[in-house]
Amino acid sequence: MAIAISAEKLSSVETGLSPLSSPPPVILTQDELKKIAAYKAVEFVESGMVLGLGTGSTAKHAVDRIGELLRQGKLTNIVGIPTSKKTHEQAVSLGIPLSDLDSYPVVDLAIDGADEVDPFMNLVKGRGGSLLREKMVEGACKKFVVIVDESKLVPHLGGSGLAMPVEVVPYCWKFTAKRLQDLFEDCGCVAKLRTTGEQPFVTDNGNYVIDLYLKKDIGDLKVASDNILRLAGVVEHGMFLDMATTVIVASELGVTIRNK
Repeated sequence: MAIAISAEKLSSVETGLSPLSSPPPVILTQDELKKIAAYKAVEFVESGMVLGLGTGSTAKHAVDRIGELLRQGKLTNIVGIPTSKKTHEQAVSLGIPLSDLDSYPVVDLAIDGADEVDPFMNLVKGRGGSLLREKMVEGACKKFVVIVDESKLVPHLGGSGLAMPVEVVPYCWKFTAKRLQDLFEDCGCVAKLRTTGEQPFVTDNGNYVIDLYLKKDIGDLKVASDNILRLAGVVEHGMFLDMATTVIVASELGVTIRNK
């Protein structure tokens, strides 16, 4: 999605130009907005921190930036805990020292993207398939900074009409998918196995993902969470409730920071 910043929104004091001589609109792609939000989030990082390193297109920019600051000597003594094999490989390539929750059970700060953010800073995550490890790491951190572009803001979780992921064990996944669909039947739920080509998508943990598509608001999120997790065969779901402490949103009007 390309977003235009109109010339009228630029201050004449800052540009030194009258409206008649204003430059043409600046076009920012969705990826450029993600990068802006990611770089802003990295400003929260301090030397000596244990960092949760998120997964996905937005988090990738943050990890790149952390690696750059380490090379420049502007950050030192950083320990990263990656939330996926892909992020692990990226961090290794950047020279970021890595460890895990066994060695560092308390994480100072985690930075990650989100697929949806509601007005109460609840999240949907996991459309990239890393929801379990993300929830483990981000649930262990003192501060969880979420970075998104404005397209990820929704009135309620599931409001984008896109997938609400649930990680399940492969054994009898059709049975589990049917139970998940029945659980939210009143919301017009359709449960689908995530695939790569003709094969099931397999998470880093060797599990499958059932994507729930919801036509209506599922109501009380904590009740919905409890009901999902009670189903045998379910490993974890992609609702991250009351976890984000800061949400950074990049939009055509600039960067907005929301704190819990």
